[in-house]
Amino acid sequence: MTKRFTGWHMAAILVGFFGVIVAVNGVMATIAARTFGGVVVENSYVASQEFNAWLKAAKKQEALGWHPKVALDARRRVTVALPVTGASVTGYAEHPLGRAADVPLTFTGDKAIQSDQPLPAGRWTVHLTIRRGPDEARLAETLS
Repeated sequence: MTKRFTGWHMAAILVGFFGVIVAVNGVMATIAARTFGGVVVENSYVASQEFNAWLKAAKKQEALGWHPKVALDARRRVTVALPVTGASVTGYAEHPLGRAADVPLTFTGDKAIQSDQPLPAGRWTVHLTIRRGPDEARLAETLS
């Protein structure tokens, strides 16, 4: 003889089903809140007002035709291959999750430009400013 399916059985199924959903959502929200700082821009209103200026600067940068290749060598030094000579490169590396302090980068070289110090192990976002005379290009590359 089989047991009857009652309202208590259905209530237990619904509570179990939604309990799993709430638990998974709680875990995912906790992980998301602990790994993302939440700041994309300091002030979104000011950023919206400056957006057209950013677009203009991006078009000017694209017109330069500089397409540098950024990489890490075997010693974890940042290398920048530029299609132009006589440019200076400055920058810094930041940990994507902000768990490590920013690393200031200084570069030497002319065509094969290389950072003076290696990056610590892990994934880093490298922010570079390349200048030659009045021309300037900015870029961000993720290296690991």
